[in-house]
Amino acid sequence: MDLVRFGVVIRALRRRRGWTQAFLAAKAGVSQSLVSSVERGHADRWVLAHVIAIPAALDARVEIDLRWRAGELDRLLDADHAALGATVGRVLTAFAWRVQFEVTYAVYGARGSIDLLGWHAPTRTLLVIEVKTEVTSAESTIRKLDEKVRLASQVAMERFGWHTAVVARLLIVEDTTTARRRIRSAGPLFDAAFPLRGVAARRWLRAPRGQVSALMFLPSSSTATGMSRR
Repeated sequence: MDLVRFGVVIRALRRRRGWTQAFLAAKAGVSQSLVSSVERGHADRWVLAHVIAIPAALDARVEIDLRWRAGELDRLLDADHAALGATVGRVLTAFAWRVQFEVTYAVYGARGSIDLLGWHAPTRTLLVIEVKTEVTSAESTIRKLDEKVRLASQVAMERFGWHTAVVARLLIVEDTTTARRRIRSAGPLFDAAFPLRGVAARRWLRAPRGQVSALMFLPSSSTATGMSRR
């Protein structure tokens, strides 16, 4: 059972209804701390621990498949991702970048999709942007983004005719307590991969100069002007 995904789904369903953790806890007859723990991927620390322990002793595992409304669950999670991506697009457009969404690629056996590809024509800077509503694995996030950055110049030239001078990278993470905690817990990895943060990253977006690797937290409901003020 993927407890992190389980928690992500519970959080998405709760937010879709506009409920607080306390309200959900009251409806479910459990404590708010239990809801919080489940959403952070720690369900195994509670009642599930007794269920999981027995098969675990036998080198087996329990898998629970959470479903909702006949397959609409993936669309719900995708909607959160799309909302955050749209916010990033507004920010970049306000800073005079051209933006392409969901740029697919298939190069030398590598396949995937770049969440957003930004182009700053005056400096011929190409910005590869990865958008995350949840960070589940530092290693896989960094590894996949490395692949996209490596192939971005070729993809941009073939798809849009952009002749790149500089390729930069930006990881956008939805600004939640859980996301910040997970990034702190994998501190050395993220610190080395994304040394540019906060105000310095926003300044670079306004006036890009040179190759950077940045990480920014962004609320999915923000507007471009709100982001500029922050």
